[in-house]
Amino acid sequence: MLRQCLGAQRRGFGNAAAGWATFLDLPPRSITMISDLTRKEITEVLATAADLKANPAKYANVMDRKTLIMLFQKPSLRTRVSFEVGMNQMGGSAINYPIDAGAPLGKKETIADTGKVLSRYCDAIMARLNDRKEIWELGEAASVPVINGLDDFAHPCQMLADMQTILEQRGTLEGLKMAFLGDIVNNVTYDLMRSACIMGFHINVSGPAGERYEVEQEVIDECNALASIPGAGSFYITHDPREAIAGADVVYCDSWMSYGIPDNELKIRKQTFMPYQVNDELMELTAPDSFFMNCLPAARGMEQTASVIDGPKSVVFDQAENRLHAQKALLVKLVK
Repeated sequence: MLRQCLGAQRRGFGNAAAGWATFLDLPPRSITMISDLTRKEITEVLATAADLKANPAKYANVMDRKTLIMLFQKPSLRTRVSFEVGMNQMGGSAINYPIDAGAPLGKKETIADTGKVLSRYCDAIMARLNDRKEIWELGEAASVPVINGLDDFAHPCQMLADMQTILEQRGTLEGLKMAFLGDIVNNVTYDLMRSACIMGFHINVSGPAGERYEVEQEVIDECNALASIPGAGSFYITHDPREAIAGADVVYCDSWMSYGIPDNELKIRKQTFMPYQVNDELMELTAPDSFFMNCLPAARGMEQTASVIDGPKSVVFDQAENRLHAQKALLVKLVK
């Protein structure tokens, strides 16, 4: 399948858990999900992100004469602004190119042709698209790095920012217990599961029962493979939110109405997910020094209460800020 071909071409390995060369030793890399990076590489990116945050002037010219093209099929605040600001802060430039009815992707020309053309103009491509297959096809065709800014299967940039935030709070990822509550058929949930298995922490994911609410089997199979490596983390799926959150160091949730979900589903989804709302009662079951995360945008009174997201345990705006630093670090590693 295309995903496997992309991984083999970009990495030179058929197994996502295999050993890697350094960034500089490899041809242009496509980061379509967090498991396109190894534990060592993620650690390197996070170290660079911390240095960038502490010493921004040190990196003021690393993107001199470099251009990032940003393709947006989905709306964006954090992704658009953080990538554009990041490139500017490092001496480069970024171009916003909306994918809409006037300029559809894969209609007037193939996605592969678009990737090849953009590779002749730009030094990297960031794409925020509806369909995982489109980002995979773009990455397969491009001869410059392609970064997934979000699709229906993964959100690797958010993962890097999340892990940077956790490190700032706890100092380590290893041994961490995370709980994700709510809509678990979700790009963020999937990449959090992958992140846990790669980086040596545990995640409980909890959502309602029913076929349309279950984690995709492909993700479960991938995470089982990642978790089989010595030193790996683990995951557990449960329909009981209290079981999931008990003793958690980190509690995470995301919107119940992700982009693309029609407004007429709001009533039924709110009814279905309300038992998984992160509230003060559930937070009392967590570790004493636990903290709360949401990748934003957030709806108070939906996936979490206002008292949680605006309370003392919330680090959601640290997460949002770290999108900037983590993505700058990824660009530094990828763009030659």
